[in-house]
Amino acid sequence: MAIEGDTKDWTWVLQRRCEQCGVESAREDPASVPALLRDAVGRWREVLRRPDVRDRPDDATWSPLEYAAHVRDVFGVFAGRLRLMVDEGEPTFADWDQDGAAVAGEYASQDPAAVSADLTTAGLALADAFAAVPAQSWERRGLRSNGSEFTVRTLGQYFIHDVLHHLHDVRG
Repeated sequence: MAIEGDTKDWTWVLQRRCEQCGVESAREDPASVPALLRDAVGRWREVLRRPDVRDRPDDATWSPLEYAAHVRDVFGVFAGRLRLMVDEGEPTFADWDQDGAAVAGEYASQDPAAVSADLTTAGLALADAFAAVPAQSWERRGLRSNGSEFTVRTLGQYFIHDVLHHLHDVRG
């Protein structure tokens, strides 16, 4: 059964604490993102070892495997966005249809071990990429196609909330 897509604009997490997961990402700076991400990768690996990793808690919610596949793909999207922000002046990010990616990627039928390996590789590479951004580049800007403006700082904050929020979703 297909899951209904999330159409909320989550940029509000840059202003206040997320009541659902408890993350207050606005307190984080790019220097904290690599350690948070490395820790999250380890937690995702544990989630992907669960015997019930393919089980959806209900018909309207992804399984832990589906969330993990999404997070793996989020790593790739944000690696590209970070690279653009560091290399170019005020880039506009290409749209990413996360719900379309879930369907096209058949997240529910993927191999948990392969997702774990890919998530680990992509997550650790992105942690290294955030660690390599010089402090003087934290305020470099980029735009989402809908006009939402990010800096490297707020991109890291927004990104880390997504990763940690989905760990909360799967009780990781």
